[in-house]
Amino acid sequence: MWLVTVRARTTSSPTPARTAPGPAADEGLARRLRALACTAPLHDLDARKANLAGEYGTYAMAEVALAAIDHVTLSMDFDTGADHEEIIARLLPRVAAQAPGRPPTEHERVARWVLDNLINVGSVDRGFRAVYGTFDPDGAYVRRDYDFKLIEEVPGPGGAVYLRTTDEAVNVLVGALDTDVTSAQIAAEVKLDVLISRGRLADAQLAAEQARYRTVQYAETLRRTLETTRRDVRAVDWLHTVPDLITEALDHIADRYRHENAILTNIRRARDEAVDTGHKLRAAELVDIVKDCIRRHTRLQSRLLEAGPLFRAEQDRQAFRAPAARAGTDLYGQLLAPLLPLPVERATRVTDAFFARGTGPRPPGAVRVADLVELLLTPPTPREHLGAELPEPDLVATPDDSRFSDEQLAAALELLQLPEDAPRRLSGLLADARRADPDLPHLVALLAVHAASPPVGTAHRQGESRLLFAVDDGTPLADPGFGGADLIVGTALLGRVEHAAHEEAP
Repeated sequence: MWLVTVRARTTSSPTPARTAPGPAADEGLARRLRALACTAPLHDLDARKANLAGEYGTYAMAEVALAAIDHVTLSMDFDTGADHEEIIARLLPRVAAQAPGRPPTEHERVARWVLDNLINVGSVDRGFRAVYGTFDPDGAYVRRDYDFKLIEEVPGPGGAVYLRTTDEAVNVLVGALDTDVTSAQIAAEVKLDVLISRGRLADAQLAAEQARYRTVQYAETLRRTLETTRRDVRAVDWLHTVPDLITEALDHIADRYRHENAILTNIRRARDEAVDTGHKLRAAELVDIVKDCIRRHTRLQSRLLEAGPLFRAEQDRQAFRAPAARAGTDLYGQLLAPLLPLPVERATRVTDAFFARGTGPRPPGAVRVADLVELLLTPPTPREHLGAELPEPDLVATPDDSRFSDEQLAAALELLQLPEDAPRRLSGLLADARRADPDLPHLVALLAVHAASPPVGTAHRQGESRLLFAVDDGTPLADPGFGGADLIVGTALLGRVEHAAHEEAP
């Protein structure tokens, strides 16, 4: 991770204390420091090229890095970005021109090294960090961290990975501070129009390229807002902020579209009236650049018009979708019962595989080589032969607070052992239970209510042959102690149902 620090030089002569600068002046200095920090990774490439294995002093790494940022920016669209291998292929002619006598494998290595360093491959978050200082309102000097990226990898459709430049990278291209994108784009196009009207086509081409960079930067700002909406509609203020942003963007695009068409007309007139071949060529290049700006604005306008339906669709998808159904594992029916008849040699394969994946990840003992060396050099801790003395556990008998005894449960289950072809009403079962035991009807009623939603799948997995069920046919229950529906309670034979299903299957 990159660190850029700014320190003040001190002298031995005493100087009177000065008051802290005002907020406006200090904010301007902070913006210039941030803009300077964005160029530090490019300068660092030329400083670190001596560390590569070989003679790479002839390559201008910062020049290759600027060309890489330029290619990625111009290859970006609203939905996709630049392909990694395509950018490498576009960089190879420039790298080969810097060292024509070197082999092509070295040229490719230099291009990949520059692009990987712009992505900052190898860091945790693949970003850069600059440290600068400002004065707070109380006049105290405070150091602040500025995190930024130049080129980032984003996922694309179909599992592909694309490259996209950030606002900081575009600011490096145009040589500007982190200004407002809308104002910067308007200023760039006004400057372009003035240069064309004065016939300064060489300067106008540079201004046109900067205007195109600002167009890409403006589209990237809006794309991130819509992408955040796709991930979580609650992360974006769709009540005030985003509607105002969309309205402002549509008005801005309409103004830019009219202005760019007027600029295009002036460029074509300058191209047709030019006598010099160089002027004609520059004018033709300007026409292509402004046409590309118009195309990008047209695509951006179509995306903005789809922003409202996108928000409503994502709100329906994220807020009203049913939770994902995840089937749990029945340890008895799916793991224990099928393994009990197997030999130990075969059963341990299944249990080892299950517990290896079901007990959670276990971090390794040494993550880094330094930890491994320290672990190996640490002397072992002396231990007693029998280990430490175990404390005597203080066992407390758990009171039996169950309402029904084992004898009552056995009596209730015997009463509910009904023939599969002779179901009974709950009222009759409660009357029989009441004659046997005054408390038994409560237990029979609980078992009957539980049978109203029988666990058929669990019974199948556990190999049960009989299953108690209860059905409500609308008959009210006439009982002195209970009310509700007079359920029909019966027994289903799961083995016969499964056998019949196999016979009916083709």
